[in-house]
Amino acid sequence: MKLMSFAEGRWIEPQGRLTEIFSAVDGAPVGVCSSAGVDFAGMARYAREVGGPALRSMTFTERAEILKQLGLYLMERKEELYALSYRTGATRKDGWVDIEGGIGTLFAYASRGKRELPNERHLIDGEVEPLSKGGTFVGLHVLTPLKGVAVHINAFNFPCWGLLEKFAPTFLAGVPVITKPATATAYLAEKLVRMMIESGLLPEGSLQIIVGSTGDLLDHLTLQDVVSFTGSLETSIKLQANPNILRNAVKFIAERDSLNASILGPDAGPDTPEFDLYVKEVQREMTTKAGQKCTAIRRAIVPRKYADAVAEALKARLARVVVGNPEAEGVTMGALASHDQRQDVLTKIKLLSTEAEVVFGDPDNFEVVGADKEKGAFLPPVLLRCDDPWKASHVHDVEPFGPVATIVPYDTLEEAVRLANRGEGSLVASVFTYDPAVADELLFGTAAFHGRLVFIDRDCAKESTGHGSPLPHMIHGGPGRAGGGEEMGGLRGVKHYMQRTALQGSPARLGQLSRQWIRGGVEISTGAHPFTRPFDVLQLGETLHTAPRTVTLEDIEHFANFTGDTFYAHMDEAAAAANPFFPGRVAHGYLLLSFAAGLFVESAPGPVLANYGLDSLRFIKPVSPGDTIKVRLTVKSKKARREYGEVRWDVQITNQNDEPVANYDLLTMNAFSDGFPNPQG
Repeated sequence: MKLMSFAEGRWIEPQGRLTEIFSAVDGAPVGVCSSAGVDFAGMARYAREVGGPALRSMTFTERAEILKQLGLYLMERKEELYALSYRTGATRKDGWVDIEGGIGTLFAYASRGKRELPNERHLIDGEVEPLSKGGTFVGLHVLTPLKGVAVHINAFNFPCWGLLEKFAPTFLAGVPVITKPATATAYLAEKLVRMMIESGLLPEGSLQIIVGSTGDLLDHLTLQDVVSFTGSLETSIKLQANPNILRNAVKFIAERDSLNASILGPDAGPDTPEFDLYVKEVQREMTTKAGQKCTAIRRAIVPRKYADAVAEALKARLARVVVGNPEAEGVTMGALASHDQRQDVLTKIKLLSTEAEVVFGDPDNFEVVGADKEKGAFLPPVLLRCDDPWKASHVHDVEPFGPVATIVPYDTLEEAVRLANRGEGSLVASVFTYDPAVADELLFGTAAFHGRLVFIDRDCAKESTGHGSPLPHMIHGGPGRAGGGEEMGGLRGVKHYMQRTALQGSPARLGQLSRQWIRGGVEISTGAHPFTRPFDVLQLGETLHTAPRTVTLEDIEHFANFTGDTFYAHMDEAAAAANPFFPGRVAHGYLLLSFAAGLFVESAPGPVLANYGLDSLRFIKPVSPGDTIKVRLTVKSKKARREYGEVRWDVQITNQNDEPVANYDLLTMNAFSDGFPNPQG
């Protein structure tokens, strides 16, 4: 199989000296690759000049729809990916995490893009900042797509998930991608990209792939480009030190391997559910993907009094692990990705053995089902125990990227914190406890050293995704040794590929630029009640000023008795006057909201289908009996959805002195001129 690069809109056959790639299971040749003949400067230029403009011409909503359709397309063809995945040494269960987990990331970003991002080409970040006393000069932060290319350099362990978890937020942000998979499993990543290109869903130039070396690609990057790297500490340092990367301050997002820890709380003894959950999780993390996970548990930090019990329970579970051909019936752990990877793990086990005792697993003597253990890259799970972790260094510094973990005992909770943090930064640590005080101490003791903390106990275990499963909703990264970067994290991941710019100007100008109405901006009066105007006809800034209404003591008492809200500030003059915030009895805040609705609502049937919420509600000034209120209702922003149009209204309630007494955003579902649903949906 000749693995090709896809560059500048065409597939390029490998040329020159070819690198052979072998099956992890039987050592048979799988393919050859080389990136010789690829014009790396041309790839970057093509992405910027063709892919970037095509993506930036689309809105978040349009790009989100493509991600959804791409996910559906790939899901229909997933079995082709599974067939190749077995050659990487992955079992069907391992492949599910990689393949369907990766496709699931597309769906997750598609959903969030449609639900949370505007149908625009830019994103507003935060609230309007008042910069002047009179309100004629304001500030706003806006996010726009970088006008460059995102270079994604991926690790060998998750050729599908690793590619897609970076691609999804980048594409949604509007930035083209050049992806470079690790050579050992590049055949699976190349197949995935072929499918993505063949789908016809992606704009030209939005995705390219390099199979082989990246050549001089990094030398052609600019301040508008991003490098997102997953891999070893050593490779990360080398890439980040590229003179061009440093000179142009090219954004570099690193997600590196780390000495992740899992801590068993002192309350979680052998007779507790948390103990059983802990043992199960350590065994699962050791053997899933044959331990080749950047999030896998490398150090099992346990109370010294339970160390023997943990070791025996783990040995019993590990003894049931069946190593072999991942396609063979009954096999629960496959091979490592390559012979080189196996040798690397063996070298590191030997290094760890100078400080820790091997208590389970013999790399020289183990059974392999359905395969030749010499031809394949197989290893058994290996468990070590380091009884004096304070004198050890390798245990906290050397990562065997395979089915290996070390039991590390502690005597006090303070010691557990120090041991967890000796990894000098990790992607994830997990805590197994049912004691809130233990959880609290471990949170504040370890959080600064770990990108993610997972608290697992009997209450969440059934639905928990476990220690080592990064989710698209949460950041994936960590400080120090883990690289200092962040990936995914919902919309945070999208923002990595956008530039945040501070805008300053008049409310009218910034409203026009940000596609929203800002207080102090131009108010539009059409002569018609805005609730009578369909979504596609409504203009930003359309405003209704209502007639006034006087709030009486009878109103307040009726509302209190009718709702049951007889709080003293509304019913007891003396008690209310004693409160420094009130001049005496005052109107309920929710009474004001009800009166406001009564003032601005158009009662006849029309395009407003439903009120579905309030945002940013603040009661600013109390309203006393005899005060008069009125309302300003203004179209603040609009978002077209498939079934309806979403209108956000800026609502301000003022008193007889034109002083604001309440502000909030009202959200309504509105029909289009041609009715419901949206004819453009």
